[in-house]
Amino acid sequence: MLFPWRRTRKGKLGVKREMEITVPPHFICPISLDLMRDPVTLCTGVTYDRESIEKWMESGNVNCPVTNQIATVSYPIPNHTTRKMIQNWCVENRSYGVERIPTPRVPITPHEISEVRLKMAAAVKDGDGRRLGDLVVKVRNWGMESERNKKCILGNGIGSVLADSFRSFAGVSGDVDLGLLKEILSLLTWPFPFTSEDVSHLKSSVSLRFIAGFLKEDDLSAKQNAIAVLKHLVFVDDQMSLEIEGIEETLVNILKLPISSQSTNSLVIIHRILSSCSQMTATTFIESGLIPLLLETLIDGDKLTCEKGLSILDQILSWEEGKASICQNALAVPLLVKKISRVSDAATELCVSCIWKMSSVGGSLHEAVRLGVFQKLLVELQIGCSERTREKANELLKTMNLLYRDEIDRFESSMALQYVKR
Repeated sequence: MLFPWRRTRKGKLGVKREMEITVPPHFICPISLDLMRDPVTLCTGVTYDRESIEKWMESGNVNCPVTNQIATVSYPIPNHTTRKMIQNWCVENRSYGVERIPTPRVPITPHEISEVRLKMAAAVKDGDGRRLGDLVVKVRNWGMESERNKKCILGNGIGSVLADSFRSFAGVSGDVDLGLLKEILSLLTWPFPFTSEDVSHLKSSVSLRFIAGFLKEDDLSAKQNAIAVLKHLVFVDDQMSLEIEGIEETLVNILKLPISSQSTNSLVIIHRILSSCSQMTATTFIESGLIPLLLETLIDGDKLTCEKGLSILDQILSWEEGKASICQNALAVPLLVKKISRVSDAATELCVSCIWKMSSVGGSLHEAVRLGVFQKLLVELQIGCSERTREKANELLKTMNLLYRDEIDRFESSMALQYVKR
């Protein structure tokens, strides 16, 4: 079998010719037909490259691809002898451009994860923060080595122990080990399949108090982890209450961070709070400077950011104080008109809803007319929209046609003149 590496050499007459390298057949993976980088052997005695055989097993196959025998042991054994032979062969042929294959790390097994999980549970029970911290760091390092390790960690119950340990060490009397809580929080950002009990641990008053405290710290990493965990809790528990002192101002300040993902997470949490809060809470958000920051975020925001931001504006417009504050901002109407038909159908519906709510405030609808909202709404009705949006658009069109007919005619005439040849 010929390996795809080639090297050009000059002959005696100066003629260039290509040399092909023959790879020993037992260095080739029977599945990928490539040189093995991490050779492992099944219980059937056949050696494969780890990545190839694991994909084969993960796709639901339980038989050996070569012998078709059932693999009674699903975890292949590293073949160190073959791996060393391949590395030596690579070194011998490096003059032909062959690079030495690095020694792979042995991936962790579910048994190792189970052992660590039991040790972590014992450390929590004994209140041994130092031992727990060492185990948390060990799990984190395992996960950083490879995606396979991380998948193994996620599927073997570590998340439940982490949630319980965070609540337990956050509620200890006396000095709390903030460093340990930050380490645990960094792992809780991984997509663990949390149970309802795990969520109850994380949304307990003691846990939320420290998560909210990390949001206020200068430590950017802790701030990012805290906002990510809060967002996850909001997603998995629609009825979750976030009645944390000062949470409104803290979330608004996160919008100032130059990290779009954290701003989006903050918007998700703000949206969740506003959907079930009192007018007093909404007022607190407004007084904290939410509206100008929100409008600035929407200018260059991605699809998800725009949709969440517009949804928050629509919620705030339900309160008279919020409506007055938004209408006073010179950026509000131009931004809403601009976003129509430019982000997504959901964003367009929210823009129409916001303009419809603002139309009762003097001057807002007039400004929207001058910016071309009349023509944009007509287009939306023609291409199709939801029934609720259609009703609001029709009502806006009737109002604009009644109050600003002359201005609409002038606008249409000026647009037509752009296409007249001079």
